[in-house]
Amino acid sequence: MENNKLWGGRFTESTDTNLEKLNSSINFDRRMFAEDVEGSKAYAEALKKINLLTEQETTLICDGLDKVKIEWDKNSFEIKEGDEDIHTANERRLKEIIGEPATKLHVGRSRNDQVVTDMKLWLRTRLRDLDNTVRSLIKVIVTRSANEIDVMMPGYTHLQRAQPVRWSHYLLSHAWNLQKDCNRLDDIVKIVNILPLGSGAIAGNPFPIDRLDLASSLGFNSVTQNSMQAVGDRDFIAEFLFWASMVGIHLSRLAEDLILYSSKEFEFVTIGDSYSTGSSLMPQKRNPDSLELIRGIGGSLFGQCCSFMMVLKSLPSTYNKDLQYDKEAMFTTFDKLKSILEVATGTVETLKINQDKCKNALSFEMLATDVAYYLVRKKIPFREAHYLAGKVVAEAERKEVSICDLTLEELKNISPAFGVDVGKVWNYENSIEQYQTIGGTAKSSVMKQIDLLEKWLIQN
Repeated sequence: MENNKLWGGRFTESTDTNLEKLNSSINFDRRMFAEDVEGSKAYAEALKKINLLTEQETTLICDGLDKVKIEWDKNSFEIKEGDEDIHTANERRLKEIIGEPATKLHVGRSRNDQVVTDMKLWLRTRLRDLDNTVRSLIKVIVTRSANEIDVMMPGYTHLQRAQPVRWSHYLLSHAWNLQKDCNRLDDIVKIVNILPLGSGAIAGNPFPIDRLDLASSLGFNSVTQNSMQAVGDRDFIAEFLFWASMVGIHLSRLAEDLILYSSKEFEFVTIGDSYSTGSSLMPQKRNPDSLELIRGIGGSLFGQCCSFMMVLKSLPSTYNKDLQYDKEAMFTTFDKLKSILEVATGTVETLKINQDKCKNALSFEMLATDVAYYLVRKKIPFREAHYLAGKVVAEAERKEVSICDLTLEELKNISPAFGVDVGKVWNYENSIEQYQTIGGTAKSSVMKQIDLLEKWLIQN
């Protein structure tokens, strides 16, 4: 008879070997050993307060759990056959260390509420870690933006040259996406910070555990209000996976830009040696592998999110074994996201901006909108001004010259509103500086963005 499992009493035959392997999650959830110990110690104290454990038993249990954690910390914990998850393993080892008092720890508690508590404890700490890592990348971008604010470059829409902008304005567009990600993370922390422990397997805890006190001892802000919802709830994991997917998408878009800008066709930036690789055949190659990996892994994060959402989609209420996949999704996503955030930070911090290449990529055709604005200032309605500016572009293309090379007479043939002052339009700095409203690419507007982000980094 199989009698070494927490649930083995009513079974007369051993578990099939293949199912045993499939059922075991210890290789994944062992990462939560510290959180499992932390939650168990808090639960032992709660049991003591309602006289289900004596002072001596509580001390034995807490000291024993500390010894279990030390073994994990030193990588000396021996996983044995039958340790199907971190909860089973820790309880089995605790009993080996302190004996019979260990068997009293699980009273009123289920692995259903235990595992979701461990996951929330684990994720809460890692969310702070990810928040700091995103902020490090934002700080690098802000620093570069301040130092390189006078660099001009083409701005692109549809991957076609659009209007002149500051390099700093371009960089900060990514910083603001990442800042939104940090703000969204605050909402996820609030969801995570609701304690499920004390919900039992499904119906609640039959003993008068003070769940609010238990929550306070573990640093949670509140407790779940329905035991059935609590043990089956993985919305916080889905929220985290979606959040990570969005960060991955933002990093992927940054990476794609820099891959293009580092190519010989652009040469706006040069990726540092520490974040580039070479070719085994072509000695001249400098491959932006750091950015390509960010782009690829960024996509895989959404795959993880989509996969887990499908696990949740058709589950009946409360806990189901399908949810065992939650930990793999959580751990894998955290590891991948942390790695690409760190690589992105290093890549952006060390890349070289080729200022002359950026400026030389500007062309006067990019000032066609400025021609329309020039006419608007001459009291011509914008739709008509836009049409006339298009005629200017078409005339330049017909003559195979730049729009700035058209004579005043040729411009007046398109519209008598053109005057000698049109020559002021052919200036990239002037073009950029006209966008002084909030969010624009003028120097004052970009400095305002930098100031806002610097204050946000300090205050939050």
